[in-house]
Amino acid sequence: MSDIAQQATTGLDDAPETDDLEVSPGKIAFPVVMGRTSEFFDFFVYGIAAVLVFPYLFFPDADPVQATLKSFAVFSLAFIARPIGSIVFMAIDRNFSRAAKLIGALFLLCGSTMAIAFLPSYAQAGMLAPVLLAVFRFGQGLGWGGAWDGLPSLLSLTAPRERRGWYAMVPQLGAALGFMLACGMFLIFTRVLSQEDFMAWGWRFPFFVALALNVVALFARLRLVVTPEFKRLFDEKELQPRRVVETIATHPRQVFVGALIPLATYAMFHLVTIFPLSWATLFTDHNATDFLGSLFLGSIVGGLGIMLSGILADRVGRRGQLAIAAVLIALFSFFAAPLLGSDTTAGRTTYVVIGFALLGLSLGQASNAIASRFESIYRYTGAAVTSDIAWLVGAGFAPLVALWLCSHYGLAYVGYYLLSGAAVTLAALGFSRTLETVR
Repeated sequence: MSDIAQQATTGLDDAPETDDLEVSPGKIAFPVVMGRTSEFFDFFVYGIAAVLVFPYLFFPDADPVQATLKSFAVFSLAFIARPIGSIVFMAIDRNFSRAAKLIGALFLLCGSTMAIAFLPSYAQAGMLAPVLLAVFRFGQGLGWGGAWDGLPSLLSLTAPRERRGWYAMVPQLGAALGFMLACGMFLIFTRVLSQEDFMAWGWRFPFFVALALNVVALFARLRLVVTPEFKRLFDEKELQPRRVVETIATHPRQVFVGALIPLATYAMFHLVTIFPLSWATLFTDHNATDFLGSLFLGSIVGGLGIMLSGILADRVGRRGQLAIAAVLIALFSFFAAPLLGSDTTAGRTTYVVIGFALLGLSLGQASNAIASRFESIYRYTGAAVTSDIAWLVGAGFAPLVALWLCSHYGLAYVGYYLLSGAAVTLAALGFSRTLETVR
């Protein structure tokens, strides 16, 4: 049996064996974390502003709930743009180089993020203001889709077999760090500035920081992907870009199931970060600054949950670990409404802390579960495209749907929404086992 055929029959817990390599996984880990931190920082800076700033500056004619729903609709544009970005920048990768792709994608991402800092309000520019906001949000999504560098897959392939779960969670630490930085900056500005100063200029400063963070991350990644030894590794592991249509056509089941496996994770992603901030500011007397403090604490707990996922995955297997996390998320969905809808600050903080712990436990292995479904020749493109679809289906519209549900039917329906995501994840994990048995 050929190497590719052997790899095609591997499951979630059986990645291809690795040869002796000159580059240690630890050398790959730092630029991976830096890259993910910068991307998620851009992402969360926008997400927090979509609750605290954009409804009031760009949609002032609507009531606060309707304005926030409009803001969340624009928020979703990045997830629609992300698959398009993958297609465009994969073509750049094939025709030029991975360095050209990364430089173009990250400058588009951070450029779009910085441009938002200069936008006029609706009062200053009328409808042009929300239109420009939508344009640059779409630009963020294009850049985000193109920022895939293949390093997480390379990290997984070069990790010792007995520690693949641990190294699989390393890239996801960037999500916790990115949220921590974004939340921390808004926490400081909302605490030290008056409401007038914050709305006039304070909210813009975190968008400026994106440039410096992305430049540092870009050089950290380029230092690896352009070196001869890493080019050799990418070639040896066949981590080269393939055409997106070809990848989907040859692996339709892997793409479909791979996009459904992390559904609970990505739904949970926004139901403990962006959505609860909107709930607290719109429907409770919970001060936005205090709630940002709860979210900051939650991000620390989430980071610990991500690390715990690596330990568990190496002991019980990736599928078992993801199934455990999905079951816990399903159980949490029954307590979500009572905790978040509590009249006490302690209840809402408990929702955030427990939610982040479960999110970390689930997120730590979700992305590698997608990548490991593809034989190495298609893994580079397959991981990117399947992840794009998973984020679009699972997370892209989650804040919009959750806020609409709770404003029309009550918080209990947000719990049902989360429960449906957990059910789909468990079904996809079961179907994944059936596919592996068939092969």
